[in-house]
Amino acid sequence: MDDGDARLAIGAVAARLGVPVRTVRFWTDEGLVDPPVRSAGGYRLYDARAVARLDLVRTLRGLGLGLPAVRELLTAHRSVAEVAAEHVHALDAEIRLLRLRRALLQAVARAGTTPEEMRIVSDLAALSARERQQVIDEFVDRAFAGLPADAPGAGLAAPMRSLPAELPDEPSAEQVTAWLELARLVADDSFAARVRQMAVAGAGATPEDPDPELDAGRMQTLGRQALADGVEPGSPAAEALVAELLDDGRGTAPGRRAALAERLATFTDARVERYWQLLGVLHGWPPFEPSVPAVEWWTAALRAAD
Repeated sequence: MDDGDARLAIGAVAARLGVPVRTVRFWTDEGLVDPPVRSAGGYRLYDARAVARLDLVRTLRGLGLGLPAVRELLTAHRSVAEVAAEHVHALDAEIRLLRLRRALLQAVARAGTTPEEMRIVSDLAALSARERQQVIDEFVDRAFAGLPADAPGAGLAAPMRSLPAELPDEPSAEQVTAWLELARLVADDSFAARVRQMAVAGAGATPEDPDPELDAGRMQTLGRQALADGVEPGSPAAEALVAELLDDGRGTAPGRRAALAERLATFTDARVERYWQLLGVLHGWPPFEPSVPAVEWWTAALRAAD
């Protein structure tokens, strides 16, 4: 190539660039270089400028740039800095996806995953943050479909959508496991139906606030202590706790007991509490002590015969 007028046949160009002949032909046909002249025999001949341009194409493609980006660079529609910055952003997204896939596969290797769970893992690994959010949004939409925004319990919808915008670049095993469990949970139609039942029935009530005149914190404390002490619902010890809880001047009439038990049962579900726990893991929120076991104990104690 010392002679500026020297031209190379396509095979020689391919050998110099270290790419197949069909690749040089493809780049030429795509208009990434000016059309080469033809020899008397009809063969393509490339001058030094065309070879240098093809060498740049090879370099850019080797960096992972797609043909549209390469074409924009070559036609000076965009600067090298602009294309490079965009490519860095794309590579960052790809690296995050690869790290997530690795974390998911590590979780599978540890857990002995079933074929159905493997399908979920595969699906999750391919999802963007927006698509992961859509999984949760579709669940919430099913659970709250047709419920007016100002209806009792409708305020649960917004916090139930609160996935973190992105999983960390290096998600912990706990976060990966939490996302897998959450995905299985929201795919369960019976869970969506249960959330809807609570939303329709409630007026912002929760298991911690089943009766406006009861001390919810005290109820939790007594219930947890009863579980720790092995107190059986219906036993004398349990009845003493019921009397202590309801000793507010309103009495322990069976009707009140039954109504309170029904209200507790309506707004108590271990799966719903687990949903909030899983969101907490994904957000990195401090863990909270489960309230459902104590509330379930109270439900059984209130329903037990005197």
